[in-house]
Amino acid sequence: MTLVLPIDPEANRLLASDPLALLVGMVLDQQVSMEKAFSSPYVLTQRLGHDLDAREIAGYDPEALVALFAQPPALHRFPKAMAARVQEVCRALVEQYDGDAARLWAEVPDGAQLLARITALPGFGRQKGQIFLALLGKRFGVQPPGWREAAGDYGDPEAHRSVADVTDAESLRLVREYKQQMKAAAKAKAAGA
Repeated sequence: MTLVLPIDPEANRLLASDPLALLVGMVLDQQVSMEKAFSSPYVLTQRLGHDLDAREIAGYDPEALVALFAQPPALHRFPKAMAARVQEVCRALVEQYDGDAARLWAEVPDGAQLLARITALPGFGRQKGQIFLALLGKRFGVQPPGWREAAGDYGDPEAHRSVADVTDAESLRLVREYKQQMKAAAKAKAAGA
């Protein structure tokens, strides 16, 4: 299984075949739609003229990278901040995993260790880390012992909470409903505080 998002089929294929593209999509998956976040790695490959390379992005001129992100249509609603974040993640991959995103989840002894590796990346807090862990487990077969427990509620096989649970149009609708409920609850809690 892989991701089945309502985006360009080539973008879905890239996510299925390129671990760095998948990771970049997850980096961008905040304050934009899932479709925007996970289609942007494909758009970035088009702008670069070739596949994504962590070493290249890590060493890219920061202003030039921002220009690639900001070029219409922008890859994110905050192109400057997210270009910097993607570059930080790529630098961490180069330093810790020889530039190979797949090594992030290769040969981990258990789900807790995988979550620790993910949340050590720039911009990955616990929740984002658990979502990415669930995405790897549910859609890409990365299932070290204890991965569901480490993913928390996102590891629930019946859940419709995140991009990890999107398999078709109906599951996408259920995930959107869940996110709207969470936003409404947070807004109500903030109003009462």
